[in-house]
Amino acid sequence: MTKLTRRNLQIAIAIAGIVPVGAGLGGILLGPGFVGEPNALPDITSMFAYLSGLLLAIGLIFYASIPHIEHHTNRIRLLTLIVFIGGLSRLASVFLHGSPGGTMWFGMVMELLVTPFICWWQSRIAIVPVPAI
Repeated sequence: MTKLTRRNLQIAIAIAGIVPVGAGLGGILLGPGFVGEPNALPDITSMFAYLSGLLLAIGLIFYASIPHIEHHTNRIRLLTLIVFIGGLSRLASVFLHGSPGGTMWFGMVMELLVTPFICWWQSRIAIVPVPAI
C-alpha cells in the first residue's frame, strides 16, 4: 500500500499536473485541432485558446504548490472546486449532447475523482497554523 506522505503527494501532483499543463499547451498551440477539429471557426478557436489558457494556469498553480504543499490547503481546495465544477459541466454535456471520446472521459475521471482525492490527501498532510492569542 502506498503511504499518503507529503513526498508521495508531491510526486502525485507532479504526475497529475502533466494533464492540465499538457492539454493547456496543446490547446493553445494547436487550437481545436488538438481534439481533432482543425477547421473550427475563428470564434471557436479563440474560445478554445482561452479555455486552454485557463487549464494551463490551473496546472501551473498546482505545480507552484508542490514545494510547500502542506501550506497550500486553501489554494488546493479552490483549484479542486474549479476543476470539479468543470468536470460536472463535462458530465452534464454527456447528457445534453452525447458521449465524448475516450480522451474526454479520461479528463472527467481526473476532474471528478483524481483531483478531489489529491485535495483530500493534501488535507491529511496539511500544517494548520496555530491562531495567535
